[in-house]
Amino acid sequence: MEEQTVTLPVTGMSCVNCAANIHKTLERLGGIASVNVNFAAEQAVVTFDPDKICLNQIREKIADLGFKVVLAEHEMPVTGMSCANCAASIERTLNKEVSGVVTASVNFATERLRVSYLPSVIRLDEIVTRVKALGFDLILAEDGANEADVEEIARNREIQDQTQKFWVGAAFALPLFLMSMSRDFGLTGHWSHAVWVNWFFLVLATPVQFYTGWDYYLGAFKSLKNKSANMDVLIALGSSVAYFYSLAILLLPGLEGHVYFETSAVIITLIKFGKLLEARTKGKTGGAIKKLMGLAPKTATKLVDGSEIQVSIISVRTGDMILIRPGERIPVDGMIIEGESSVDESMLSGEPLPVDKKPGDPLTGGTVNGQGLLKFEATRVGKDTALAQIIRMVQEAQGSRAPIQALADRVAAVFVPMVILIAILTFGIWWGVTGEFVPSMIRMVAVLVIACPCALGLATPTAIMAGTGKGAENGILFKRSQALETAAKLTTIVLDKTGTITQGRPTVVDLIPMEAGGLSGQDLLVLAASLEKGSEHPIGRSIVAFALDKGLSLGDPQGFEAHGGFGVSGRVNGTKLRLGKPGWFDTLLVAPVARQVIELQNQGKTVMVLAGEEGVLGILSVSDVLKPDSRQAIASLHKEGLRVVMLTGDNLATARAIGRQVNVDDIVADVRPEEKSGKIEQLQAEKAMVGMVGDGINDAPALARADVGFAIGTGTDVAMETGAVILSSGRLSGIPLAIHISRRTIHTIRQNLFLAFVYNIVLIPVAAGILAPFDMFPDFLRQLHPILAALAMAASSISVVTNSLRLYRADFSKFTDPV
Repeated sequence: MEEQTVTLPVTGMSCVNCAANIHKTLERLGGIASVNVNFAAEQAVVTFDPDKICLNQIREKIADLGFKVVLAEHEMPVTGMSCANCAASIERTLNKEVSGVVTASVNFATERLRVSYLPSVIRLDEIVTRVKALGFDLILAEDGANEADVEEIARNREIQDQTQKFWVGAAFALPLFLMSMSRDFGLTGHWSHAVWVNWFFLVLATPVQFYTGWDYYLGAFKSLKNKSANMDVLIALGSSVAYFYSLAILLLPGLEGHVYFETSAVIITLIKFGKLLEARTKGKTGGAIKKLMGLAPKTATKLVDGSEIQVSIISVRTGDMILIRPGERIPVDGMIIEGESSVDESMLSGEPLPVDKKPGDPLTGGTVNGQGLLKFEATRVGKDTALAQIIRMVQEAQGSRAPIQALADRVAAVFVPMVILIAILTFGIWWGVTGEFVPSMIRMVAVLVIACPCALGLATPTAIMAGTGKGAENGILFKRSQALETAAKLTTIVLDKTGTITQGRPTVVDLIPMEAGGLSGQDLLVLAASLEKGSEHPIGRSIVAFALDKGLSLGDPQGFEAHGGFGVSGRVNGTKLRLGKPGWFDTLLVAPVARQVIELQNQGKTVMVLAGEEGVLGILSVSDVLKPDSRQAIASLHKEGLRVVMLTGDNLATARAIGRQVNVDDIVADVRPEEKSGKIEQLQAEKAMVGMVGDGINDAPALARADVGFAIGTGTDVAMETGAVILSSGRLSGIPLAIHISRRTIHTIRQNLFLAFVYNIVLIPVAAGILAPFDMFPDFLRQLHPILAALAMAASSISVVTNSLRLYRADFSKFTDPV
């Protein structure tokens, strides 16, 4: 293949050294002919050999250096695919042959293409044209149209077309089959053996062959033109052999024998019927996406100069004022301006109880208003809404490839050529051994028809669709299917204490001033709260909130400084103060004070010491309450056979008090924020597969380091971005449910792969005649008729998809029932 030259827009370069670093690194890669990095233009012009290195490897290398290649991404539905080889053909063409495409991934089960490309090199319409040249079609929404509606219309139109072709096939194939079988079994008179009857059979078979079966011919032609082979090739070959052999019997005077028009017609009709059932069943496994898409209403009531106007949801813009009546669905994300109500957020978060809302509170599109009348300002619309992002995340997870799929992909890549080879060998061996042409031909047709690459292609993605969809319905969002697979292998779950096991909203419980300091409890609180006004730590904020709730007037700290993992310091009203963990004041804690600290810590309270220049001024204790479902969630984790470890920055005594309440297996206390990821590494060094659960910025490194990071949905954006699994409900019970769904999904995938492999491994040899020498087996197995082969082939795909559908319909209420 000729060398390609691309211009990559690069962001993140701060100086010419950055450009030099990129240049030097790319130049060392194999397959790179030349590199020119322009710091001023923020571009890298790269000439490379696509046979030795792909564009995505170049992009990843630049990303490893800390820079970013600007890409455009688009996801769109694909129609016209008949098996996993079709998906592989699109991927191979876009990834290998189309300049400017960085990555292209096609999911056969969801029938969607996700492509990342360089808009400076190639346009989206050029990618669409290239895919259409392969014989497939892409569904693109017109400007202003709802993509989901466009896709549904196109899918329904395709199913209607296929249904019509099936009924035409059935109308001709059924009488043909009945008449042919009646003649073969001697149930009709001599008239049925007249020559005109065979011509009548030809008249009945031809519309089935070239109308109902035309899609298979077209798909086979385009597949072979693109130097690949898919299921269409097998069906077209198998049915054509039977049809054209029978046609030759009629047209060539020297040939005599039985015609097999009914075989070709019934093969095509049965397989068309199987494909219809497969499409309908496959659609049900993606039911979660359809439910989510159905949450957003089509219209909204917009307030313009005091008047109410019904508008399409796609015309709502940020800043518009929207009116929501009782019982209506909220169309977009926004902020309440006027009114109070309760909102049902269960379809998005999995949380069963309505949430009270008042002016200033956020609203999420797709949720249902209760009894109040609300006016709100739209803050996020279209693809920026939380619902749209959730849908996109679920689609990305369903479209990504799980590692367990790799074996099926490798087999599918060579499956059709191997089957054709086996069919030819079957024909040759049986004709050579028996000297009988027709029985040998029938066996060859049976081999071609019974082979089913579709079952292999559907085994993993349909289960992933069902598993990720089931998770989304329960407020669990898997970002990638790899996270779903890895979660099934976890042996240890690490829980951050604050905000995960506990509410994350601590409050002041004890105020103990020291006699030597001469302060009252209120004075102690004022000084501590004034100092903490500069802090972002949850405990610091809780002290400030407690003081303000009491109506106290606070000062502003001067020279404020946070000491990570210890506490804070600064000046309040000219007095230099330090407030933090008791360990920070070891030299100042005399015996009586130390005893009080230990006593409070043994009660599970977090103790803070306030000290001035002359010594300890007082002790404050802060306590956080458990989340209502923490005990049940950790008990469920134990039932799943997982070891539960609690990680906290609190002292060991406080941590043990909380740990005893929830029955964790191990406690790691006194951990500073920067040490959390190191603790995860220590557990991994013990051969544990570790899942980390957190909600804060300081949890992000540990979430990234863990085998699977679970981000609590009520936490920070950084934690949400880092986590591989997001719990949008914020409930800890989502963790055991996520792991249970993962394990059920992987179990279903293994069942599907077993069904698919065993089906092909067992029935292809049966079709080839391996049982023929053994009289103990019934005749229909020893000489497998192609019609039975077609029936088995249709049943194999349906069995795999139906097994995945069982997962989607499974009951997980024991994890989701409110505590």
